[in-house]
Amino acid sequence: MHNPRSHPPGGPDGAVRGKWWPLVAITLGNFMLLVDVTIVNTALPQMAHGLNTSFSSLQWVMDIYALALAALLMVAGSAADLFGRRRLYVLGLVVFAVSSLACGLAPDGTVLIVARAVQGVGAAAMFATNTPLLMAAYQGRDRGVAFGVWGGTGGAATAVGPLLGGLLTEYADWRWIFWVNLPLTALAVWATLRSVKESRLEATGPRGGRPGIDWPGAISFTVCAGALTYGLMRGGEHGWSDSGTVTALVVAAAALIVFLVVERRARQPLLELKLFRRPSFAVLMAAALLLQAAAFPYLTYGGLWLQTVLGLSPMQAGLAVMPMAAVSLVVGAVGGRVLHRVAPQLPLGIGLLLIGAGALTHSLLLSADSGWATLAPGLALGGLGVGMSMPVLVSAALGAAPPERGGMASGAVNTFRQMGYALGIAVLGMVFASRVRTVISGSDALPADAAGRAAEAISGGHSGDIVASAPAGAARQGVEALVHESFVAGLDRICLVSGIVAVVAGLVVLAVVRPSEQPGSGAGAASGPAAARPGGGDGSAPRSESEPVGA
Repeated sequence: MHNPRSHPPGGPDGAVRGKWWPLVAITLGNFMLLVDVTIVNTALPQMAHGLNTSFSSLQWVMDIYALALAALLMVAGSAADLFGRRRLYVLGLVVFAVSSLACGLAPDGTVLIVARAVQGVGAAAMFATNTPLLMAAYQGRDRGVAFGVWGGTGGAATAVGPLLGGLLTEYADWRWIFWVNLPLTALAVWATLRSVKESRLEATGPRGGRPGIDWPGAISFTVCAGALTYGLMRGGEHGWSDSGTVTALVVAAAALIVFLVVERRARQPLLELKLFRRPSFAVLMAAALLLQAAAFPYLTYGGLWLQTVLGLSPMQAGLAVMPMAAVSLVVGAVGGRVLHRVAPQLPLGIGLLLIGAGALTHSLLLSADSGWATLAPGLALGGLGVGMSMPVLVSAALGAAPPERGGMASGAVNTFRQMGYALGIAVLGMVFASRVRTVISGSDALPADAAGRAAEAISGGHSGDIVASAPAGAARQGVEALVHESFVAGLDRICLVSGIVAVVAGLVVLAVVRPSEQPGSGAGAASGPAAARPGGGDGSAPRSESEPVGA
């Protein structure tokens, strides 16, 4: 039996009074780590010009954060159980703040990528401890209110991210999208130290001893995820026979084998592989990965199109992609209670179908002459799907796992979500660049020796440079038309891929996943056994009543 040990809030002197201060401290950290997934999107063109980065560097600026967050989420939960959740949360906030400062000061793309990776490490520590700290801080009706605010804040982060990034980039500088974290982090650290109680797991299972950290499993999983993402990106840029690509993919496969062997033999594994013998659980993990990969990464390329091709300002580009976040927030808020009263595989499967329909709508409507409003119908459909599927994703996973593995199931589904975003950026980036190169190579508007450089510049957000370098007159008009055509062709292709992936995932969920017959699981899992223990030796968080919407 796991019994949390609690300590008085903060120190004896100067402790913050008021029961809602722990909620402020925890939701502030949750807001920041989720905002930083999407706030980068509208600043990418300015980053590309300011740091003179390549397309692969642009991908890594987005990808490395989500990759570090996904790879370290479960092990961060184990460390929190062992060393103290408040302690690890504060450490995560400090790491997040220092790395945010480094991101803003980065002189080149390499430093920015490294700083973003460290930022993801801090975010993993924050994300893994959010829910256990809230579970320890509140009981009864207060707990429901706390998780409602926490989940709503997570959804707001998705909506605010692109717009906030556009505002800061347009009226200050792109570096401020990172520096804005510093005062917010300082406030979160102060409020945490003054109001949040410490908790950790004292007792363990029948073998005795404290829950340890599965370091071999954590290292092999991290190596596998990183090598796979790098291999996919490098393969799209340098070809699949390139020695670096082959090496990365071989390392990823070897690390995966090591992870599987380690997890089969570990006393306290990060991920119990026997769970995947349950068809519903296996399908839900795949759905979590594919949902995140299909719903959000293509918006990055939509933002590039809006700014580098259509000439919108960063703020205007942020507003143009708001329909998805706005609709998802409304659906999640208005339909939340209704969604939790039905079998979770229904809103999840239907939500995936709507996400797919939204992406396919983009593919049908986009053309070289399209404007920003062309995105609105597809974004609204996608937002409807996100609002239906995201709030029930974790409860569906809990319903597919035994009650005593509820914490592990919650941590696993959040890990697969973040991995889906990271791999989605890599795969769709590869598809986008390949399609742009094909269109450019098939045109006579540019000399053959310039086609490769033009394709790379367009993919990397430098399409304006290609147009500006063309001779004035009809030649420049032809190059401009080619830029529009090639970018829309790439965007059309990745929307088509995203749409098909989401539709297939939705159909599989509806066909395979079945309602759980376990007591305390499914839609009501938040009050069941999984929620009764704030985290677990598996290093994951329990299901809350309101799961954050968005990336």
